[in-house]
Amino acid sequence: MRPIWMITALVLCFFSPDLYAQTGDALLKDSGWSFHFQFTGILQYHPPFHAPYSGTNSLQPDAEKAYSVTSTAYIGRKLWNGAALYFDPEMTGGEGLSTTRGIAGFPNGETFRIGDAKPVVYVARIFFRQDINLDKGHMDNREDGMNQVKDQVSNSRISINVGKFGMSDYFDQNAVSHDPRSDFMNWALMNNGAYDYAANTRGYTYGLVIEYYRPGWALRAGTALLPTYSNGPTLNFNYAKTNEETIELQKNYSIQQHPGSARLLFYYNTSKAPAYRTAINDFLNGTDTTLDAIYGKAYGGKKFGLGLNADQAFSDRLKAFFRAGWNDGKTATWAFAEIDNTASAGLRYYGIGRNRTSDNIAISILSNGISKDHRDFLNIGGYGFMIGDGKLPNYKRENITEIFYQVKLLETVYATADYQFVLHPAYNADRGPVHVISARVHVYF
Repeated sequence: MRPIWMITALVLCFFSPDLYAQTGDALLKDSGWSFHFQFTGILQYHPPFHAPYSGTNSLQPDAEKAYSVTSTAYIGRKLWNGAALYFDPEMTGGEGLSTTRGIAGFPNGETFRIGDAKPVVYVARIFFRQDINLDKGHMDNREDGMNQVKDQVSNSRISINVGKFGMSDYFDQNAVSHDPRSDFMNWALMNNGAYDYAANTRGYTYGLVIEYYRPGWALRAGTALLPTYSNGPTLNFNYAKTNEETIELQKNYSIQQHPGSARLLFYYNTSKAPAYRTAINDFLNGTDTTLDAIYGKAYGGKKFGLGLNADQAFSDRLKAFFRAGWNDGKTATWAFAEIDNTASAGLRYYGIGRNRTSDNIAISILSNGISKDHRDFLNIGGYGFMIGDGKLPNYKRENITEIFYQVKLLETVYATADYQFVLHPAYNADRGPVHVISARVHVYF
């Protein structure tokens, strides 16, 4: 753990985002290059909680703490009008509470990117984007940003993205709750928990996403690689037998001049994910007693699901969000979270105190559930890659409340105090409740 703390101290004490703000913009202005950087450190703690029994994937009932760190450089280069290449090296380290097990809606979304407790550097994204302008009479200036070079684009266009990226870079976006580095920290609040989207252990995949923009509307479709086994680090390149297809329709609107958006998503996965009911039947008749839901033995596992996502501003200061998601829950979770249905909503208020417009406070509620096949699998002693207490005799929905207060310390440095109340962790009414207390520091420029 000591190297992680040293990295945090070095970033905060010796690296000067303000220096970049003064010189970096001038150096990169109109150069065709884009450079951005983020660093996020999260410390979490939970006190002891009631647990009459525990299993392999249970949250540790004794008091524990954990620390995670991620650091990403976002490098972009404009190639020609409408085209750019992006390269994002990333460093991660640390781990989640109980090695990121025991809660389906896990309280630290950044641990989704951590595959090793020791600091590791890898390529998070490397992809090409081509924008095809369809209405050159209505061009808008697109400012430099994270994975976005300065350019002029039409409000009617086609955008083609191909390479290595995160599916959540494009799908299930939300203006209020999407990024655990600056928004709510919970896995099922950063994304629709029932959206088992294509990703390796760190949250990235190779794929193709095509977006079609019209004024007030967007339609996007994507296809991508799934991991070789559940939440595994290696992607399966046998595309003919395993892949994910996602389509999403987005509508942008305003209510009394306050912006809002709504998204409807559908996805379909084909993989080696085994069926829960098959694993149960094989166990009962003695054909296969492994109860394997992680290392699928044969292709043919299918999963499909839906998602609804909306955000709405009620004033310059008050914003709200809502999400709902569902999947068929017949086959094992293969990439994201062991959640088959979910609903969440929350409010966020900006401008706490005089002349502190960036300081904000937020509250959300979240309820996760699983299918009957999934709960029967856990009750008979099965394990997924995140949850499994050895049995589940008293199933209840996993309900979570998250509250945070975020303060702007410097021009590009933010600090957050966060509290999460977890009722029925891993859908088990015999264990908990769990109180998770968190502190987060985030640097971005």
